[in-house]
Amino acid sequence: MLKGKPFVKWAGGKRSIINDLVKLSPNEFNTYYEPFAFGGALLFELQPKRAVINDYNKELMNVYSCIKDEKKFNLMIKELDRHESLHSEKHYYEVRGLDKNKKKFNKISDYKRAARTIYLNKACFNGLYRVNSSGEFNVPFGKKNKINTYDGINLGIIYYFLNANDIKILSEDFEESVKDAKRGDFIYFDPPYDSDTSTFNSYTENGFSKDEQRRLAKVFKDLDKRGCYVMVSNYNTKLVKELYSGYNFHKVVAPRNIGAKAKDRGAVEEVIITNYEN
Repeated sequence: MLKGKPFVKWAGGKRSIINDLVKLSPNEFNTYYEPFAFGGALLFELQPKRAVINDYNKELMNVYSCIKDEKKFNLMIKELDRHESLHSEKHYYEVRGLDKNKKKFNKISDYKRAARTIYLNKACFNGLYRVNSSGEFNVPFGKKNKINTYDGINLGIIYYFLNANDIKILSEDFEESVKDAKRGDFIYFDPPYDSDTSTFNSYTENGFSKDEQRRLAKVFKDLDKRGCYVMVSNYNTKLVKELYSGYNFHKVVAPRNIGAKAKDRGAVEEVIITNYEN
């Protein structure tokens, strides 16, 4: 069966370690939960029959919703074609600036906002998704003369997957998104990573602090007590080691390909933590 792949480039995307994630996933489970959906690499690889996908980034989850809706999907494609034809630095900053007026922005059609999200991701500097404290997208222009915003075959595969299976799409707090998880369900957490130095975590206006890392660990442990299979990815930091002490640590080396400077890219040690043996 054909499998989809992420339709956006995302800091911390999991395509480079997807084989490790699949190998460490439980062989059988009931509902699949992904509270930090981002690009959906593991979701598309596992192709669960029943899943709950979530991200606090409403613009990202709006894209998933539009891909699932046939009418909005087709309109979004036409809008992406329009962005490609108009692509320039001037057009980029005009599109980027749409969210400065929140009242007007909230009235923009779902499919147009979805196309904007994809276009900005493809046209911005190094494929980052970053917002400021006001929730405004603020990544500079990527200086590409021409861009390809989508792969039609890939989006078609994702459309089929979202409609052929029971896939629930949410945009709320990660803890809220797993409130209904039960024994035998599989939850994969891929949060903005912790760091012993500095970290990029401005996917939303609220960021993801060390207190949020601690709250996530508490949710992990609660799900463990419920009898769920739980897996989390993160950097192998001092805090992460403390928070998940006693669970199973699997070290992996993943290329870090998003960063403003070359020295900020390269191989870094990540850990995949599970509450079960596989």
